[in-house]
Amino acid sequence: MKSQKVFFNPSQPQTLQIGVMLLYLNAAFDLLFGSLTGAVFGLFFGLIVVAALALGAFGIANEKKWGYALGVAAAVIRVVVLVWILGGDVFSFPYVITLLFDGALVALLLHPQSRDYQRIWFK
Repeated sequence: MKSQKVFFNPSQPQTLQIGVMLLYLNAAFDLLFGSLTGAVFGLFFGLIVVAALALGAFGIANEKKWGYALGVAAAVIRVVVLVWILGGDVFSFPYVITLLFDGALVALLLHPQSRDYQRIWFK
């Protein structure tokens, strides 16, 4: 019997569920409004990050180890690029909101509950 692919898995821990939602949300916003990563490194690299966010969320929802690794890598890249490009200005008003959401995404994905669940159940 072939397993059905899902875009969201409500049986996962809350930390992973919120992480998946934020990955999809970041991918959609970056695609619609452009991303700082794409603005600095070019359209192609920006689209790669958008694809990594969306594929990472899909992989996590379907309990794949590659999806978890891709989602964490994309989330960390977003934080690193944001801090690297803006430096101290990252704490100014419009950018601090982005930093908070990106930092929360990394924290959710690297939370011990998320890591334990993916270590035990992901294939």
